[in-house]
Parts: sequence; C-alpha cells; structure tokens
Amino acid sequence: MAGTLIRNADTIADIFKRACERRELMILVTPYLRFESSFIKMDGSEVQVVATMGREDATYGLRNSALKMRFPHGVSFLEAPTELKGFGMHDGRRTLRLALPMALHEEDHRGSYRVDRVGRVPVTFSTPDFDLVMGTLVDISTTGGRIYSTRDFMEGELEPGQDMAVTIPLTEQIRINTRVKLRHVHGRTFGVEFRPQLDESILNPLSRWVFEKREEDLDRISRRGVDTASPAGPIGRVATGRPSGLLLVSAESALEATLQDLLGGLQPLTRIPPTMAALKEALNLKPALVLYHVPSLSLDEKRRLRPMVECIQGRAPLLLLGTGLEGGALLELGNELKATVSIIFNPERGVFFQRLVQGVLRRTYEGGESPMAPQEPEGD
Repeated sequence: MAGTLIRNADTIADIFKRACERRELMILVTPYLRFESSFIKMDGSEVQVVATMGREDATYGLRNSALKMRFPHGVSFLEAPTELKGFGMHDGRRTLRLALPMALHEEDHRGSYRVDRVGRVPVTFSTPDFDLVMGTLVDISTTGGRIYSTRDFMEGELEPGQDMAVTIPLTEQIRINTRVKLRHVHGRTFGVEFRPQLDESILNPLSRWVFEKREEDLDRISRRGVDTASPAGPIGRVATGRPSGLLLVSAESALEATLQDLLGGLQPLTRIPPTMAALKEALNLKPALVLYHVPSLSLDEKRRLRPMVECIQGRAPLLLLGTGLEGGALLELGNELKATVSIIFNPERGVFFQRLVQGVLRRTYEGGESPMAPQEPEGD
C-alpha cells in the first residue's frame, strides 16, 4: 500500500485523542474477519473502543498477532498494527482495550478512494463565467469528485486549472458547498479538486462516509470470491484441480446437519468418522478446509487428535471446532497444534461462524480482504 508512516508519538496521540472525541468509526482487521467498532477514550498506552462482538468472539477473533486497526482521518485513511490487551467498561458498555500503535500508516492522498456507488445525487455548479448549471455526481472522494453536466460545454468554456464553485447535497448530514479547482474535462464529464481543503465540519463526516463505502466494497468482494463450484466426488474439485469442499471430521451426524444448513451454500460439506483411514482417503480428494470436531479435551481425545492433525498439516487449513468445552483450553490446544483457527461452536452465532469459515477460505485461496463479522445486537 502506497503512503507514508507517522512515527511521532505526540502526533499519534493527538490523532487518537481527536478520533475519540469524534467517536470515530474503526475497523478491526484480522486475517479471517473484520469487526466494526468506534473509538471511546484513550487511557495511557491503550485506547478503548466499543465492543460490537461478544467476549467469546473477541477472544477467538481478535487475539491474533496480525490484528490491525484502520479508520478515517481527514482526507486519508490510517492503518496500524495493534494488540487486544483485554476488556473494559465505559458508560455501561463493554469495551475492548487495544494497544496504542507506535506508528500509523497513512494512505497516499493522491490515491484517494473514490465512491462510484453514489446513487442519484444532483449537483449545482458555477462555471468560471458564473453560469449556473445542473449536473449529477459520478463519483466522490475526500479530495474531489467527478460531475456529469446536463448540457454540453462550448469550446474553451471549461479549462483545467480554472476555479469553480459546486454544491453537492450528498446526504442529509453531508452538504458540500465549496470552491473547487477544475482538473480535467471529457465531454460533459469533468473532475474537480476541493480547493481549499474542506472544513473539518464537512470533511470528517465525508471521510467517514467514504471509508464506510470502501469497507462495503471490500466486504462485497470478499464474500463473492470463494469458489462454490459443483462437487466432483464426495469432497469436490473444480476443473483446475484446486482444493474445494469442506471436510468435517466428526462422529456426530447431528453436527453435520447443522453445518450443512450453515455452510452448504458456501461449499459442499462432507462428514467422515474420526479415523486415520477415512481421513487419509478424504485428504486425497483435496478439501479446501478441514473442520475437526473436538467434543472433549480428555487425554484419550488429545492422544487420538495429534496424529490426525499431523496428517492434515500442510495439506489443508485446519479449523478446530469445539462443542461443550471451555474456550480458553481449546484455544491453547489450537495454538499448540498450530491450527488455523480454534473456536467453540455456538449455533446461535451461526452467521459469525459462516463468515469465519468464509474468511479462512478467502485468505487461503483468494487473498485480499476478509469478510465483515456481524455485529452483536445492542444490549446483549
């Protein structure tokens, strides 16, 4: 990602202080899921943000060495690595305590993200000769936009470098009325730069709006990228031979039925019993993901699990799926066995689990962004 690094501690502290004052939107990003949140307050070397997920989801989803935060700031977006330090409370709401980063990555202003899904937004603009003309918004960023005019321009009427004025009623809360610099003209379409930069009273909500639209686009892309081709055999492989299909290792047919309802539309799911012979045969069909059911953490179960995991490693990503277990113990076992993900299965949080599986598949086979985790209902 092009851009610059902000390393000055006072500058970073000021950025976070102002973000907390605005209750600015923040996206927490892991390799497999993204979580929407917002700033609450700074506390020494930590920053507290609203917890939009349950403690269990936060523990499994955010205790990750690759955890990052990103948020809008002025005309650009900022991103930084962080660490979940624990949980807190503020004004009766659960919060997450995150480490204040040592450096912030600022995106290149020249590469400002442009929103082209703007709907029908009418624009009024004044030409350099002060003719008032109507148009529609084509796209917009924090630094400028493109406009389509309702009429043709005479030769020489609009020239790059000229000053103009525009009024863009983007939303009920965001009404832009400002001077602009004409940057390019192509037929009836022309691009403008907000000059001078927008006032903070308009720039901050615009920046947040653009940031939200970008996250929506990233989520749309991440959720369409996983292959759902028809199966060819019990696990299923696409014509290219790329891994495909979900393999559930479990003795419980009831769990298979539940997961079929949740994941069947994502990829074909096949269950095998937890035996080495069945596992080796299934792995030869190249599943895209192995979901290994852990019903117990007894010594016998762990003894049987280890050689099975060794057989899976290097051949497919592994998700340890616990039922009726203590979450911390499963997480510790998963770290020890180098599982891709370890999670206690909760049918009531089925959408979260579905997005998590999708995120693992996306990260492993498609690259790019992970899907957005569903928010926990307010008051839960």
